Amino acid sequence: MIRMTSLPHSAFDLLDDPVRRWIWQQKWPALRDVQEKSIPAILAGGDVVVSAKTAAGKTEAAMLPLISRIRAAGHSEKPGFAILYVSPLKALINDQFRRLQGMCESCDVMLHKWHGDVSADAKARARKRPTGVVLITPESLEAMLIRRGGEIPFLFSALNAVVIDELHAFIGSERGMQLQSILARIEVATKRHKIDRIGLSATLGDMRLAAEALRPGNGSGVTIIQGMDPGNGVKLQIRGYHENAGDLEPEDSDEAVAILDESSSPKDEFGIPDAVVDDLFAYTRGKRNLLFAGSRQKVELYTDRLRRACTDSRVPNEYFAHHGSLSKTEREDVEQRLKEDARPTTAVATTTLELGIDIGDVETVAQIGPGFSVASLRQRLGRSGRRPGKPAILRVFAIEPFPEKGGHPLDRLNLGLVQSIAMVECLKSGWCEPPAKAGLHLSTLIHQTMALILQTGGIRPAAAWTILCSQGPFRAVDKKLFADLLRCMASPENKLIEQGPDGALMIGAYGEPITASHEFYPVFATEREYRMIHDSKALGTYPLSSPIARGETIIFAGRRWKVLDIDDRARVITVKPTRAGLPPYFAGEGGAIHDQIVVTMRNVLTSQESFGYLDSNAAEMLEAARSAFRDLKLDAKSIIAHGDGVLIFPWLGTKKVRTLTLALLAKNFEATQFGHSIEIQSCDVDGVRSCLADMAEGNVPDENAIAARLAKPFIARFDDKLSADLMMLVTLTERVEVSVLPSISATVAGEGQMI
Repeated sequence: MIRMTSLPHSAFDLLDDPVRRWIWQQKWPALRDVQEKSIPAILAGGDVVVSAKTAAGKTEAAMLPLISRIRAAGHSEKPGFAILYVSPLKALINDQFRRLQGMCESCDVMLHKWHGDVSADAKARARKRPTGVVLITPESLEAMLIRRGGEIPFLFSALNAVVIDELHAFIGSERGMQLQSILARIEVATKRHKIDRIGLSATLGDMRLAAEALRPGNGSGVTIIQGMDPGNGVKLQIRGYHENAGDLEPEDSDEAVAILDESSSPKDEFGIPDAVVDDLFAYTRGKRNLLFAGSRQKVELYTDRLRRACTDSRVPNEYFAHHGSLSKTEREDVEQRLKEDARPTTAVATTTLELGIDIGDVETVAQIGPGFSVASLRQRLGRSGRRPGKPAILRVFAIEPFPEKGGHPLDRLNLGLVQSIAMVECLKSGWCEPPAKAGLHLSTLIHQTMALILQTGGIRPAAAWTILCSQGPFRAVDKKLFADLLRCMASPENKLIEQGPDGALMIGAYGEPITASHEFYPVFATEREYRMIHDSKALGTYPLSSPIARGETIIFAGRRWKVLDIDDRARVITVKPTRAGLPPYFAGEGGAIHDQIVVTMRNVLTSQESFGYLDSNAAEMLEAARSAFRDLKLDAKSIIAHGDGVLIFPWLGTKKVRTLTLALLAKNFEATQFGHSIEIQSCDVDGVRSCLADMAEGNVPDENAIAARLAKPFIARFDDKLSADLMMLVTLTERVEVSVLPSISATVAGEGQMI
């Protein structure tokens, strides 16, 4: 059982005197709920997960008792960092440094930040006299272990606790496995059986899975803290739009009603209706906002359209792009303007501003489309409503295809709008996606094996397995599988490692240039990119895989540029401002949708419930979707004829739909996963139903035949180094769900309620 803490009435009295004095200086009227609960639990020692809404004071909930702990332990009397604070972003580290600086100074505790932008001199001083708190990214921590492996006992033997900020950003991911492995390596190097771990997060679905992710193999020993801060309330609206809806005036700004007919003239550019731009401009102009536009390309397009709206209205621009391909300077300028500049500002972002970067008070949040997770929606909603008495405000802009006669059935179902409603309903019920269960992560294990060799200067296979698998996070990898992986890494094709005369593993001929590069420290794949330059100022980076030529125009950083020159050797694109511009191309795919969201979508379509947070146009679009749902008889069946083929609606999440699609391909059907459906060409309903009924009886294709149909097997960074057998094993374990095929097929073939 996971231990739950009780609420103490005197948490403040448990803190060290300088810590309490600092709280008095802040003039807090009281501790927050999450702080009252966390302080006694963290003071008592052990692993703790702290979960509460955004801006509920989770950082202080961890650091107030931890600083009290290290002061009581006499941290300054022995060398070594006392608290290791790991954060997923450099910008978050910079924010937390500013946030914790006063607290640490008041308590006579040194505070260090450590990432790629911190000077070598500052790092050298910290290494020479390590003490206090160090704020660091996983990649910088990896670099420290690899470059300074012999110093790890000196740096971390006095470690009192590890804090993992934004825990949800690590769970089930490559970076999460890397971080867990790094922490296990530190425990081994310092001969510490267990160093306390404190995980902080605003969005955690299944707390037991989160506890297991924090301490693999012993999640039952993790204390769970859930803050119950009531917040300031929420105002939420979903607004509906059609592509090419025509130039029609709404009846009023809050309840727009579009009268659509086939004669309406198209009024959009790059798929963005003018009505959406007009409403975004009306709701955000003159305020401080975040607009989550989705992909990097959409961020650029919406920033460009809204910037031009400012020009058309003869007002100063207040819309700025923010995404990972922009330069650090470009991003920080936007963040600083939001935080410290009184001028109205809207940051148009991908997920880069979803995490807890301090950008001050944001009045409203807008989102284009449904997004991919309820956890993300919750995180975004928490970015506004931080001032006392001010509710969080979120508007979702759902854009659907124009419902033309004879159009595709999916266009009639308005599934983007329906998904948005389903996510809000899940959010209202308190549900969000549980953390993903750990898979094999063999690509990350390749990375960590080479990192461990570099850290130790050479290590025997049995010892490497013990550190990485038995004691580390790769617990699904047994000794035989690890031996197979080592042989694969040492193969003539890979030569990532080799074995010395004494049996120790060493870096191989092909592994040396990989590990010698600074690009080795991140475990995730990084695309080769060009730097985009204007007047000697770096605007950001543009992927090499994207088509671009001299003389072309492009939209980047929310502005329009003409390409003057492309230096392939230096990987530099030189540009100048221009009035024309095409949208940039960035590779990448959206996230997977959880089963619960799609099941809720079907429930929305089958019910007659009205939702008060829909504007009038969205409400009409929902009724049209429900009517189409009934007309297509999807309330009674899951397979319908379409053209010379069929459409299947499994009403399940991305992973299960992908598995069923691959199985149908293995059965020689021309199947394509298309949104929330599967489209099959050149067949009839009876033939598909017969095939599904056969699979429901257990006659599913061979699992290897299913996995072999996956179009992009190489996803993780070192997937291409895996043998065919190992890659097949990863695919079957992590990317498809062959075991549930009979039950999925039975449900779809039986035309019953989806589960």
